[in-house]
Amino acid sequence: MSDTDVATPPATTGPAPKRPPGNLARAALLLLKGRTVVVLVILMILFGTMSGEYLSSSNLIVMTKHVAINAILAIGVTFVILTGGIDLSVGSIAGLASMICGGLLFSGLALPGEGTLFLSVGMVILAGVLVGCVVGWVNGVLVTRFKVAPFIATLGMLYVARGFAQLRSEGGTFPNLAGTPERGNTGFHIIGVDRWLGIPVAVWIMVLVAAAAIVVTTRTPFGRQVYAVGGNERAAELAGIRVNRIKVAVYAISGACAALAGLLLTSELGAAYPDTATTYELNAIAAAVLGGTALSGGRGTIVGTVLGAFVIGFLADGLVLVGVSTFWQSVVKGAVIVFAVITATAQQRLEASLAERAA
Repeated sequence: MSDTDVATPPATTGPAPKRPPGNLARAALLLLKGRTVVVLVILMILFGTMSGEYLSSSNLIVMTKHVAINAILAIGVTFVILTGGIDLSVGSIAGLASMICGGLLFSGLALPGEGTLFLSVGMVILAGVLVGCVVGWVNGVLVTRFKVAPFIATLGMLYVARGFAQLRSEGGTFPNLAGTPERGNTGFHIIGVDRWLGIPVAVWIMVLVAAAAIVVTTRTPFGRQVYAVGGNERAAELAGIRVNRIKVAVYAISGACAALAGLLLTSELGAAYPDTATTYELNAIAAAVLGGTALSGGRGTIVGTVLGAFVIGFLADGLVLVGVSTFWQSVVKGAVIVFAVITATAQQRLEASLAERAA
């Protein structure tokens, strides 16, 4: 080699630098995260254009009242889904609580040798919520102690609870739940019919339940443990979290919320029917997923779930108001559920992709 030759350094090999996330991808992720609000605004504009009554203050109040029942159901279901489970029994639990409370208000509690005892409305409501909590606890025990898959356990409970609701009145109904002053059981209509400051009491109850759930999930050790169990159950166990207790607790919460929703619906109807809240579990799950709760667990918020319930409720009432047939309403609701799952999956994949590119 001559003196004028210059040695060429060996070429270095290595991974190509990763491209930073583009603005388009970030915008798409932002849109997916806010999809519930976007869909809600679109629905309000669409139905408001098709019907002048849709956005009237009176109709908005009525629709929000309808949303309240599904939102409370969905809040309970969200706790379960956050741990990676599912609860298909909430509609039947609502129906069972409805029939038990309806029977207590209508015919009282027979005491051997002492006649019939009629409980106050407050005690009746407490009894109904307690029944829901116990049924939810049974779901949790089936899942944790007996290792039954959540889908199977709660599907079975769906039929069991609905069957007991039918047995409570032998397939009949409990009409006229107004009670009498002599029995001391008047006032059940307050939670489902009355208003406070112009807003239905049911809506205020929804706000209280949602506020309590937000505090629990964001400000308490229990809430952090719920997310930890859903995010990585094995890691949660190694961190000292009692996973089974958390799971049983969230199913009990779901059952209590379902019972409360059933009582609100019963109060609104003025009678207890054994088929109360049939298929409501689908709306509750759809609201949670549409609001950003991942079916795999560990991701989701109560605020998102409530917004999802507003989308489901405002869509259903809008379809009725513009005269869409019942059959097409079912088709549209089903499409919304599919849309919720697809967009949730797309969001997770896009977030994973952006995180990988940014690493």
